[in-house]
Amino acid sequence: NWFVDRAWPKRGSREVVLFVDTFNRYFEPDNVRAAVRVLLAADYRVHVAQPDFEDRPLCCGRTFLSVGMVKQARREAERVLEALRRWVDFGVPIIGLEPSCLYTMRDEYPVLLPQARTLAARVMMFEEFLDAERRAGHFAPPLKPLPGDALLHGHCHQKAFAAMPAVENVLKLVPGLRVSTAETGCCGMAGAFGYEAEHYEVSMKMGELGLLPAVRKTDTDTILVADGTSCRHQIADGTGRSALHVARVLELALAAQG
Repeated sequence: NWFVDRAWPKRGSREVVLFVDTFNRYFEPDNVRAAVRVLLAADYRVHVAQPDFEDRPLCCGRTFLSVGMVKQARREAERVLEALRRWVDFGVPIIGLEPSCLYTMRDEYPVLLPQARTLAARVMMFEEFLDAERRAGHFAPPLKPLPGDALLHGHCHQKAFAAMPAVENVLKLVPGLRVSTAETGCCGMAGAFGYEAEHYEVSMKMGELGLLPAVRKTDTDTILVADGTSCRHQIADGTGRSALHVARVLELALAAQG
């Protein structure tokens, strides 16, 4: 709970709420730390969404919904909506790191809970928020050069919601970084699909259609970028290479890291 218990500076010219999903909370907390450090360096005051009256962390409910457990998914959506309601009412931006979780809130929540429509209209991915702030002249972190190449793979939800240009624009803020986007389809992992024994062969064949060969063709010093936890694990399992969330790349480029 580094991102909950840490005594961050109570300052910043603009406020933002970070939704920490289950995957990044428990499996890849470095992504959360990176996002917070980038936001603080750019003079944002960061709040982490927490439930009001219980200890169990928030979950978007995607894993329930993906296996047809609609009742349980709706309960998780209610918890999220209750925790975020005051931020929505105040108009504070709500951002997330995991595409499958964030776009569940944007796409499925209004169906599960009609009262969640305002929330769905307000939430956005970390890079969508930063790109919008960049265009408005608010996002200008002290980034240092990272000379070299970066290969970007888009999560299926990012592609479906036309969010890839935002990722590209944010990565191009890093001086010296040459960004290219892999022309690939689904990585093949698709949540838990690729981990199930009966789907493993199909999952790997999907990865071999484009993503995994594209990764193997890159130099070992090329930075691989993938925002989806499923995508990062498929890349690691299929090529032995490590991919980074865009927040980690920006953290690397911070001129002064705390």
